[in-house]
Amino acid sequence: MKVGIIGLGFRLGYLTYVFKAMDPSFEVVGYVDPAPAGLPGLQEKNISVGTSYETPAELVSKEKLDLLMIGSPNHLHLEHIRIGLEAGLKVFCEKPIVTTIEDSIELAKLMAKHGPERLMVGLVLRYSPLYKDLLATQAKGTLGNIVSIEAAEHIYPYHGAFFMRDWRRYEKYSGSFMLEKCCHDLDLYNGVVGVRPERVASFGGRRTFIPSNDPRLQGVNDMTMFHSKPSGWMGTDKVFDSDADIIDYQVAIVEYANGVGMTFHTNLNVPDQFRRFAIMGSRGTAEGDFVRGYMDVTEVLSNNKVVSTKYEATELSQHYGADEQMAADIIAHVKNGIELPVSTLNALEAGILALAMDEARNRKTVVDLKPTWDRFDEALYAKAA
Repeated sequence: MKVGIIGLGFRLGYLTYVFKAMDPSFEVVGYVDPAPAGLPGLQEKNISVGTSYETPAELVSKEKLDLLMIGSPNHLHLEHIRIGLEAGLKVFCEKPIVTTIEDSIELAKLMAKHGPERLMVGLVLRYSPLYKDLLATQAKGTLGNIVSIEAAEHIYPYHGAFFMRDWRRYEKYSGSFMLEKCCHDLDLYNGVVGVRPERVASFGGRRTFIPSNDPRLQGVNDMTMFHSKPSGWMGTDKVFDSDADIIDYQVAIVEYANGVGMTFHTNLNVPDQFRRFAIMGSRGTAEGDFVRGYMDVTEVLSNNKVVSTKYEATELSQHYGADEQMAADIIAHVKNGIELPVSTLNALEAGILALAMDEARNRKTVVDLKPTWDRFDEALYAKAA
């Protein structure tokens, strides 16, 4: 299986190792990246990545590829996806798949032209055992009709500091923190609800990673924790005095087309991090946490806990057992066409929701997504020119 990479950063460096562990025939034959942060880790594992090319066009023209993997900074994804699709390749792109509403519309046009089958997206949490069990429980009718959802993703201070130091600190590159980090979570709950979000309100800003909160002002000079996660392209050592324009906390309220309501909360400075949900249905409630590794389901009428499952982290996975399953499924999809649990359409819908949250936060208003969905569907279902 011959693979090319555009953007050999930490994430695709790690995924190259995981994909090869799932299938020894997985071989990276070439890559494009002027400063490949993921390369040293692969060299330590004696994993070759083939030839370094100057441009994506050179890579796809000179190598016969079974799969093109894209891990470039988010704002470059659309153009790199276009290059792969127009070359007739199967393409895997890390999330978020694009960074603006306009790019979402443009990608919808590309899907209308080329079809959705050749584009895969790294929304890895769809592959996690916990989420699979949640969907199976829902499919049995145990939850009944979904009524409301409370969800959150909160990360350790060292991870929050990474976002203040990495290229992702600039919205022009990342899209936003909500898009970059939480599109996973929004995708999961979109999947549970089963229809698109329609109205969004949101509030947030920077209240933690600001100069007045610098620990050195209180005599704490050991800043090791805040630098423990390395940054790549455009990295900086500044944390509390960073020039970042992303938020460090945000709350949002979402109303879906079927009336389901959801609250979502993210914070970048939580010393006992969690990634949890409570999904309230007419017949039962599901509560779980990806970080703490559990899911409980309680029936309304009997008050019985009918599901109580614990999940153990795997040695290989960074995402609760999901990375290796995603790798195995992507390989099987490329080789044999098996259906994947998440699609480009799912990724675009989650991304548009994240971007609407940021629009609502910035404009201090409720955002009506109906006009956006109308534009999106017009592009998505247009006949190829």
